[in-house]
Amino acid sequence: MALFDVFDVSSSAMHAQNVRLNTVASNLANAETVATTEEEAYRSKTPVFEEILSREANHPMERAGGVRVKEISVSDAPITRRYQPNHPMANGEGFIYTTNVNPVEEMANMMSASRSYENNIEVMNTVKQLLMRTLNMGK
Repeated sequence: MALFDVFDVSSSAMHAQNVRLNTVASNLANAETVATTEEEAYRSKTPVFEEILSREANHPMERAGGVRVKEISVSDAPITRRYQPNHPMANGEGFIYTTNVNPVEEMANMMSASRSYENNIEVMNTVKQLLMRTLNMGK
């Protein structure tokens, strides 16, 4: 791996963590929503990451090493049904359906993604400093 590949690896990780943060934000924004049917209820989403092991034909610009978002998976955790006949979203039987988003889990996920993002910024800054020191040695 060449020295400059560290920037590619870190930037791919930062992009992946950005997608993760956006997914968490979407989950938290929908944490208190309700629906009339179970099918309409918001379901928690999570990005699935995949290593970039080698240059692939379908991604010719990617270098070996790093990570990318393979897909956004939808949680299969159960949706909660509550009896609230006075709620404006209640169905004919008086039930509403709430999301399967766990706000505590999402906050922990957000902190983890944020720290991973910051760590990759630190890696890039360290490599930049080392390159600058190497260039200054030649003076």
